[in-house]
Amino acid sequence: MREPAVSGRFYPSEPRTLRESVVSYLGDCSREREAIVVVAPHAGYVYSGAIAGAAYAAARVPETVVVLGPNHTGAGARAAIITAGRFRTPSGDIAIDERLAGLVREKADLTEDTRAHAREHGIEVHLPFLWERRAEVRIVPICLGGLAYEDCARLGKAIADAVRAVGGRVLIVSSTDMSHYVPATVAARLDGLAIDRALSLDAPGLYETVTRHDISMCGLVPTTVALEAARDLGASDAELVRYGNSGDVNGDVDHVVGYAGLVVS
Repeated sequence: MREPAVSGRFYPSEPRTLRESVVSYLGDCSREREAIVVVAPHAGYVYSGAIAGAAYAAARVPETVVVLGPNHTGAGARAAIITAGRFRTPSGDIAIDERLAGLVREKADLTEDTRAHAREHGIEVHLPFLWERRAEVRIVPICLGGLAYEDCARLGKAIADAVRAVGGRVLIVSSTDMSHYVPATVAARLDGLAIDRALSLDAPGLYETVTRHDISMCGLVPTTVALEAARDLGASDAELVRYGNSGDVNGDVDHVVGYAGLVVS
């Protein structure tokens, strides 16, 4: 059992309060559509919950979701998967899809490693949203550190191959915040460059743009992997559902973190 690391800090620890919070951020889900990838932020809900909620409201959540998150802690393997067990949340325990997780591990040669996941928030903060959209959801959690573009491309293809092998609908979530601790005008400009590449489904272009412009997008690797998988699975469209920054909440526009919610179909 993977216990919560940031419950009570990034999001409410009391189940009823958490559900009320998530439901308010999701709003109207009547326009949901089939999606291959959701890109959503992972900050504290007070800052990025509305943007994550907008993204999750726009996409139908199937029974299985591959959740790709960045490794902020530096612990464990650079590409770490957990293939069995459950993730505990205040809402309830979310099981791992052992069949798909095992296939992804085999095809991508990932490391089975709980250390990378133990204190990491990048995947955890998405789970209450997934639970609210589909209570019986199962996940494939993959925590990613620094990878070269070529490694991202290989992992994306491996995930796509595994998804095809199991059949049925699978959603891929990329967990990322955008620019960190820059003026809001700078964040909008730099994040716009990255978002433009993502909307074009241009995984190598995203990786190159973020690297060349030194954009502090912490989930570059997960998002590159997700876009590679999406293209392999036949994606042809992407939409920016919502963009904002921490200054929208706390009023500090000189040192913001950017947040984007995208849906790829």
